[in-house]
Amino acid sequence: MQFLLALIVVGPLIGAVAALLPAPPGLRGTSPDQAVLRHGVTVTGAILIAAIVLALGFDHDQPSKMQATTDISWIAALDVRIHLGVDGISLPLLVLTALLTFLCALYSYFKMPMGPSPKGFVALLLVLESGTLATFAVLDLVLFFLAFEMVLIPMYFLIARWGGSEGVTGGRQAAAWKFILYTLLGSVVMLLGLLLIGLNAGTFDMVALATDNGRGLSTSVQLIAVLAIGLGLAVKTPMWPLHSWLPDAHTAAPTVGSVLLAGVLLKMGTYGFVRIILPIAPDGMRTFAPYLAAFAVVGIIYGSLACLALAKQGAGGDLKRLIAYSSVGHMGFVLLGIATMTPTGVNGALFANIAHGLITGLLFFLVGAVKERYGSADLDTLAGATGAALYGRAPRLGGLLAFAAVASLGLPGLAGFWGEMLAMFGAFNPAEGLSRPAFLTFMVIAGFGTLLTAAYLLIVVRRVCMGAQPREAPREAPQAGAPQAGPTEPARFTDVQTYEFAAWTPLVALTVLAGLWPAVLLGLTDPAVQKLLAGGKS
Repeated sequence: MQFLLALIVVGPLIGAVAALLPAPPGLRGTSPDQAVLRHGVTVTGAILIAAIVLALGFDHDQPSKMQATTDISWIAALDVRIHLGVDGISLPLLVLTALLTFLCALYSYFKMPMGPSPKGFVALLLVLESGTLATFAVLDLVLFFLAFEMVLIPMYFLIARWGGSEGVTGGRQAAAWKFILYTLLGSVVMLLGLLLIGLNAGTFDMVALATDNGRGLSTSVQLIAVLAIGLGLAVKTPMWPLHSWLPDAHTAAPTVGSVLLAGVLLKMGTYGFVRIILPIAPDGMRTFAPYLAAFAVVGIIYGSLACLALAKQGAGGDLKRLIAYSSVGHMGFVLLGIATMTPTGVNGALFANIAHGLITGLLFFLVGAVKERYGSADLDTLAGATGAALYGRAPRLGGLLAFAAVASLGLPGLAGFWGEMLAMFGAFNPAEGLSRPAFLTFMVIAGFGTLLTAAYLLIVVRRVCMGAQPREAPREAPQAGAPQAGPTEPARFTDVQTYEFAAWTPLVALTVLAGLWPAVLLGLTDPAVQKLLAGGKS
């Protein structure tokens, strides 16, 4: 198990180096580009298999216990260690990362984004996977920061070099710069907070710090640390009003970049709140929790209103941009659950994390497919007189888009319901020391946000899937000798292809499974959350 976890973290890096080397003669096939794309599918597939084996070998009777641990001294002078391990909190995120990266590699094998050589694309995809997996597996604050930063460069190049199918180079480069500048500035502040904790506590070991539960840190140190670390994590989450990089990045990114950005990278911020701030600085977190909850519910309402504005007829809203704004709202529920500091709320936050990764990943896949077929993601274009009307032109694609939309709005029986419900239930009865009237107000606002979410998603389904009846142009008397024009048929869409079914079916199946059987996930997270909030005591 120790070797398996180390392989999961390091394997993609080895694969990235191999992707840049010339393929052996026997593996080149008919095209070097297809060979390197096939290499990406192989490596990410092997990592997914390893993650599934790790999950199957995980002791489900003790999900609160760190398992598959590796603890090796790295920088003795600072007591920085290569410390890896998984528990019920990090295991689902590891599997989700491995799954989404494999599906992105599989999708790219058949539909490579426009841009430079596939070698660089595959290598960057694998480095991104390694950094994300490491973030969820490391148990040292310094290593966490390094892994947290490791994903920035590959995502920057994926947006700047392979993004923007319209070919607007300036737009995608500006979006990439905005992404990296926001996250780097947040990370600098976060590093100061991590160093403050490590130097004051005398260790950077996250397990030891969580067990100490803030007893070795003064209240002032905890307050400063929570403020500094929280700002860095809030940028990556993203929390309103630090979210403005997200819509530009999603709009400019290639389809697989958007899937990984929404499905995996946003989870790194909320994971840091749960793994670092809640157990290590509980007194500081208790002070800032009402403010975090307030920003969270403002984000829920703001994201929903922005989506409604984009969905409105005549607004010229981009469908990818709309889904990006929806992520601001959905991650608001995650932050609200964390801010309650209760097992119910934190479990809801972790469940909503996984559900958002599955559902929004599927949404970005589907919108990318619509954009590739139609040449535009503009809602007015898709809903115009000659628009998409997916139910009639591509019924399977339309049905999948409608399914993903109702899952995203939190329909009971699908994965999106449980996380939001538990987060609001946690706000109904927050942790001791938090103002119950304030959190009841936050719960009511969040509940109103669910209504707004349903409104804009149903508007999108109606406009894109149902479309509009083609308006018949007024007939003019034909001139003498002019050819007779036949009836204009709307352009036909290619419905879902086999490779798309292969890439999207796991997300659909897991969305249904998590919605009908939430105990699969909650049974993993709850004991680990209980132990985390109790200061390392089961």
